[in-house]
Amino acid sequence: MSIIVYIEHLEGKLKKQSRELVSYASQLAEKTSQKVTAVGVGDISREELESLSRFGASKIIHCGNLEAAALENQVYTQLLAEIFEKESGEILILANSFTGKAIAPRLSVRLKAGLVAGVVDLPESLDPFVVKKKIFNGKAFAHSQILTKSKILSLNSNACEVKEKPAESEWEEFSSQVSAPKAEIVDVSKMDADNLLTEASIVVSGGRGMKGADKWKPIEELASLLKAATACSKPVSDEGWRPHEEHVGQTGKTIAPDLYIAVGISGAVQHLAGVSSSKTIVAINSDKDAPIFEIADYGIIGDAHEVLPAFIQSVSKLD
Repeated sequence: MSIIVYIEHLEGKLKKQSRELVSYASQLAEKTSQKVTAVGVGDISREELESLSRFGASKIIHCGNLEAAALENQVYTQLLAEIFEKESGEILILANSFTGKAIAPRLSVRLKAGLVAGVVDLPESLDPFVVKKKIFNGKAFAHSQILTKSKILSLNSNACEVKEKPAESEWEEFSSQVSAPKAEIVDVSKMDADNLLTEASIVVSGGRGMKGADKWKPIEELASLLKAATACSKPVSDEGWRPHEEHVGQTGKTIAPDLYIAVGISGAVQHLAGVSSSKTIVAINSDKDAPIFEIADYGIIGDAHEVLPAFIQSVSKLD
């Protein structure tokens, strides 16, 4: 029996959550006496995939013949179901990403497996199998029991601590004969993996408290010093102060950086839904009763245009 982990990558680079998924599986495998098998699809190097052995992957399966076709969710589903059955899988772990949200339900039906999406911690018990997940946009938690033998878990970012557990890994090149997708891909627009907001370790985000598009320079300056990505709240993108690609929240991007700095953002529930998985949250707001302070690890009460220059000055001294 084994735990199968589907690994996502962008232009050949492992996505940030990949190591966490394998580490989660490895910690779970310690309790279930199973091996961890990581699966990568498309144009990704052996060296990149084998780096996952540092976190407990004892087998790496690479499927390189489906790079284009794998953009179709039906192909992902067929491929992972085939590998899951071949490897006598019992638990399948994916990221709770756009891809994970698209294929996990399909896999649940195909494998007759119980599915819990948005898992935030290791199982509370194995018999019965109970896991914790976020509900109501992170305002509450549910404890879900999976009754089926086969199980599928999609993990929120920062669901567990990443721990190194070096393992000798077996390599397998797998050539799947899954059927071609029913849709034709006419064009693919590639994004710069180094500047992708959802992959950033540090994010500096601004809200209406910045008071205008022409006052955004301090946000960009702080982000530059921290080598961070920039983001914004929905009202800011709606006003056209910043591009919609930077909007984080329930109707924008969901992010989980190591450090999230919210400047002039009140913290409505829709915004918190997209950033609550951040490891550390720093909030700067002039309203001491702003909801953002309820989830912030550190808070500064003050006008953003007075606080940011001092913040930037302090950060610049760290170099």
